[in-house]
Amino acid sequence: MNDGNGERIADSGRVLLVSGMSGAGKSSALKILEDMGWEVVDNLPLNLLERLLEAENVSADETPPLAVGIDTRTRGFDAGHLVDMLKTLRTGSRRSVELCFLDADPDVLQRRFTETRRRHPLAADRTVMDGIRMERRMLEVLRERTDEMIDTSEFALPDLRRVLGARYSPERPAGLQVFVTSFSYRHGLPRDADLVFDVRFLRNPHYVPALKPGTGLDEDVRAHIRADEAWEPFVEKTTDMLALLLPRYGSEGKSYLTIAFGCTGGRHRSVYAASLFGQRLRGLADHVTVRHRDLDRPGVIPSPA
Repeated sequence: MNDGNGERIADSGRVLLVSGMSGAGKSSALKILEDMGWEVVDNLPLNLLERLLEAENVSADETPPLAVGIDTRTRGFDAGHLVDMLKTLRTGSRRSVELCFLDADPDVLQRRFTETRRRHPLAADRTVMDGIRMERRMLEVLRERTDEMIDTSEFALPDLRRVLGARYSPERPAGLQVFVTSFSYRHGLPRDADLVFDVRFLRNPHYVPALKPGTGLDEDVRAHIRADEAWEPFVEKTTDMLALLLPRYGSEGKSYLTIAFGCTGGRHRSVYAASLFGQRLRGLADHVTVRHRDLDRPGVIPSPA
């Protein structure tokens, strides 16, 4: 990580406990963290977690960040005990100890297990959905006390990599990171959106036969949208509002912000709006990424973890 002057800020001494629902992407998350330079340990028995941290004899300033995967498969797992352990670790350890919880909708979790034919760890003698319900009850106390909750219901692997990178990469850019996305209301709101703008008030290119096959990345579609008398006032006023908000979010310590633009099909108006504001915000934020969620619908996280 860099400070405001371009100096690298180390994440050494940091401990991240990664937990969550089976099938929500924990194993994928640990692999991504490992690729980012974290030391990774999965399914460490709880009674060994404290010993692991106590065994660190070097200064925390010289110790690589450590990610530990813990879930219902972990030997000796007890969510209440883990919560108590977290309190102890946070007060008694030289390291910064955080908890990241991965979750997804029950129907999505069930589909992931069904598609991969993997057995749910709590569904040996029951249906997958019953196992999911039981696990959610077991983990509820942990979920309520997490530092970071990531809903992967709509995620493809690149989305999980982006979110984890924004939060945990030692090389992540300093300052406010802004993610701008277009989306279709037909497929639901983006789960991680902080600000949502509905651009369905603009005339829809979908009803122009010559424009229907195109997208908001095409100039003829963009010209049609720009011709709407409401377009310029919307762009000007929204730019003014974001110019006010982004510095305030940054000064309050927020490190990442997701801004979503939605229309009916997620192909025309929202795509143009997200592209335009992605460009405009590069002068207001330290790091801006643009994605069009429903332009080409991606697959979800491929395997239960």
